[in-house]
Amino acid sequence: MRYAVRAGKGLILLLCCAAVVIPFFGILATSLSDRAQVTEAGGFVLFPKRVTFAAYQAMLSGGVVTRAVLVSLLITGAGTLLSLTATALLAYGLSRRGTFGHRPLLMIVLFALLFTPGIIPSYLVVKDLGLLESYWSLILPGMINAFNVIVLRAFFMELPNEVLDSARVDGAGDFTILWRIVLPLSRAALAVIGLFYAVAYWNSFFAALLYLNDSTMWPLQLVLRTYVVNPNQLGVDQVGVSGAELPPQEAIQMAILVLSILPILLVYPFVQRHFAKGVLIGAVKG
Repeated sequence: MRYAVRAGKGLILLLCCAAVVIPFFGILATSLSDRAQVTEAGGFVLFPKRVTFAAYQAMLSGGVVTRAVLVSLLITGAGTLLSLTATALLAYGLSRRGTFGHRPLLMIVLFALLFTPGIIPSYLVVKDLGLLESYWSLILPGMINAFNVIVLRAFFMELPNEVLDSARVDGAGDFTILWRIVLPLSRAALAVIGLFYAVAYWNSFFAALLYLNDSTMWPLQLVLRTYVVNPNQLGVDQVGVSGAELPPQEAIQMAILVLSILPILLVYPFVQRHFAKGVLIGAVKG
C-alpha cells in the first residue's frame, strides 16, 4: 500500500511537471519552426522537423524588440534597486519598536495591503505629478509593495536583539547597524524580495499602456502584448524583413515570448535556494 501511494504521488508530480514543461517546449519549438511546419501543425509545433532561427532574426533586426528589451532591463534594474532600498529602510524602521511614528506607519502599510487604489485615482496622481511619458511612471507608483514590507519586517524582527544592542553600545548608529549587521544577515530575504520586485517590473505592461503613448518608450511586455493583440501595429517595416521572407506570425509571437521569459529563467536558479528560508521564516511570526 505504501508503494502504491508513493507511485501515485510520483505520477501526480510527473503530470504536473509535464503540464508545465510541454507548453513551454511547444513555445520554443514553434519559435524555431518555418512557415510550412507551423501551418501543418495548426499554429503550435511540438516537435520541429527543421530548426530555423528566422523568427529571432526578424524579431531582432527591426530594432523595436531590441529597444524594448533595453527599456525593460533599465526599468527592472533601476526599479528593483530603488524598491529594495525603500523597502529595507521602511521595514527596518517598522521592526524597531518605539521609533517615531511606528504604529501610524505600520497601520498605513497594513491599510495599503488590504486596499489598493483604482485605475483612475492612480492615473490622476501620476498625471498631477507630471510623470506621464516618463519612465518614472513605471517605477514610482509601485516602488513599495506592502506585502514585501511586512515579510521583510518580520524577518528583521527575527534577528537577535543582543547583536544589535551590542553594536549600539559600541557607538554604532541606526544606519551603521542596518548596513553592516542587518543587511548582511538578511541576504536570503533580500534575494527573495528582490526577485519579487524584479519579476513584477519585468512582467508589467499595464502601467506602460496607461502612462506611455510613445511606442519608442514601450517595454518588452507591452510590445509582446501589442503584437499578440494587434500584430499589424508591429508590421513588416518594423521587424526588418520583406513580406516574402517574413516568418509566420505565430513563430514571431513565440520568439518574443521566449525572449521575455528568458531573463527570469536565468536568474531564478540562483535565487530559488533562498525561497524557503527567505519567505517562510519571515512569514511565520509576521
